[in-house]
Amino acid sequence: MKMQWMFLLGIVFAILVSIFAVINVDPVSVNYMFGETDFPLILVILGSVLMGGIIVGSIGSVKIFTLKRRVKHLEKEHPEDVLPVEVKE
Repeated sequence: MKMQWMFLLGIVFAILVSIFAVINVDPVSVNYMFGETDFPLILVILGSVLMGGIIVGSIGSVKIFTLKRRVKHLEKEHPEDVLPVEVKE
């Protein structure tokens, strides 16, 4: 049930960001270290949200990977604490 609520909140957030981005379509100046260019604000907003999602997703993936490695290490260290899995036939 928790995942369903998280999914719904994600959809609501995506809709709000999309509406906000569509309202703001004026061109803005984007300064890089090596130059400057004009982009529509909608692309800047959506690009920022996309990059934020990628960063958060990769941090979460690294955390899950390290936790899985830790669980495997602890299971090897203490095999008597691991509950056996029953196979139903």
